[in-house]
Amino acid sequence: MTEQLWINYKEHHIKEAKDELIIHYVALVKIIAGRLYTSYNAHVEFDDLLGYGIIGLIDAIEKFDHKKQIKFETYANIRIRGAIIDQIRHMDWIPRSTRQKYKKVEEAISKLQKQYGSEMTDEHIAAELELSLEEYSKLIGEVTTYSIVSLEEKLEDNTNFDIASSSIEFQPEENYTTKEVKRILAETIENLPEKEKKVMQLYYYSELTYKEIADILSISESRVSQIHTKAIAKLKISLGNIV
Repeated sequence: MTEQLWINYKEHHIKEAKDELIIHYVALVKIIAGRLYTSYNAHVEFDDLLGYGIIGLIDAIEKFDHKKQIKFETYANIRIRGAIIDQIRHMDWIPRSTRQKYKKVEEAISKLQKQYGSEMTDEHIAAELELSLEEYSKLIGEVTTYSIVSLEEKLEDNTNFDIASSSIEFQPEENYTTKEVKRILAETIENLPEKEKKVMQLYYYSELTYKEIADILSISESRVSQIHTKAIAKLKISLGNIV
């Protein structure tokens, strides 16, 4: 069905075919918008995310080469996510203080990782930040949303790469960078402590919520948040100058 629509639109320039493609793939936009809505902790309206995503979908349909042996869903996923993230960034709803707090957490983890490696604990991070464990837990709760946003934005800015996707972008000049990012991310995730690796897999690949992950691992949602934020910081650090 969709194959003929692509031919009608791309080769015969039938506008109705493009409209049908948009309608057909709106479900994909809803899935991606819903996922990001959870990530952004309801700071934006779902309908707004859906609107931004449809802009990305239309862009993807216009630029997609249907003759290549590439699934449109994989290509569109990156374009849709990118359009949503770009629009949210312009809203600038994350307070500067939150960004600064997260930067301090990231710097502490970077320093301690060199010293303790995989043996680094929350106690080490709290001590480095001169906080009690209770204060550290509260801080992580404040910055967890931004930690997700910052990783998404960093990858989107530099590689048009989706952490859960096995695809690469299709411009040859971008292939090396994207492949290198994929390699580093995969290697870093593989070397994470078991619980951090599990949280990353469940969050990004199984697309579960913090509550669902907490139930599976028999820990609190706040603990999932701590583990996830720490893992994200390690991923960003490992990317170094690649992105």
